[in-house]
Amino acid sequence: MTDAQWAVIEPLLPTPGWLAGRGGRRAKHCRREIVDAILYVVDNGIKWRALPADFPPWSTVYNHFADWERQEATQDLLDALRDRARLTEGRHAAPSAGIIDSASVKAAETVGAGTRGFDAGKKINGRKRHIAVDTAGLLICVLVTGAGVQDRVAARHLLTRLRYLCPSVRHLWADSGYTGTLIDWARTLFGISIDIVAKLAGQVGFVVLHRRWVVERSLAWINQHRRCVRDYERLPQHHEAIVRWAMIHTTSKRLTQD
Repeated sequence: MTDAQWAVIEPLLPTPGWLAGRGGRRAKHCRREIVDAILYVVDNGIKWRALPADFPPWSTVYNHFADWERQEATQDLLDALRDRARLTEGRHAAPSAGIIDSASVKAAETVGAGTRGFDAGKKINGRKRHIAVDTAGLLICVLVTGAGVQDRVAARHLLTRLRYLCPSVRHLWADSGYTGTLIDWARTLFGISIDIVAKLAGQVGFVVLHRRWVVERSLAWINQHRRCVRDYERLPQHHEAIVRWAMIHTTSKRLTQD
């Protein structure tokens, strides 16, 4: 990270117990080095044990990664950065609209059979990440399921999470995979309207579609981080955390660029 990125991220991290008066040992390693090591794993796609010797021990870095995930610190950090980035661009901090989509990724042998599946449409054996972004493409929430779970089924859990994390969202755009009873269900239960943006008649190849291009770009931002190209995590929650760290990196760069 740059100094500007760290100046934005540091105040948003959980306060260590020994500083907050909860006891515990004084930290041995600088938290900036811990965050840099996590981002190094996310960006380069290496194993935790393969961290260069310039970073703290891999077990220390991984323990911080897992502990922050248990505290939901990555979601809080992502929310704060997104709100600040939206304010910088002249928007309201709380988004009122967004876009949802999903992407299937191949799973490594470290992913257990109980949390993976087969996407018959994409011919992918692995997991599927479902994301909701605002109209600027900044991540609001992510849900990881087996690749065999249909979009309209997983969307119910995604929208429940979206409603909890960002209740200001009232309108969504989605592709044809979210048709059916989901639209009435979302309107009745959460008061969220969903517009389906279907492919153009006779469309061949890639075409920029209204609103859908925003979430496709967000998925591309995530895939720029090599740890997200495939799923290596034993726990779906840890893959969700990896995706959030990828977007924390992207959002913080966007927030601090000149």
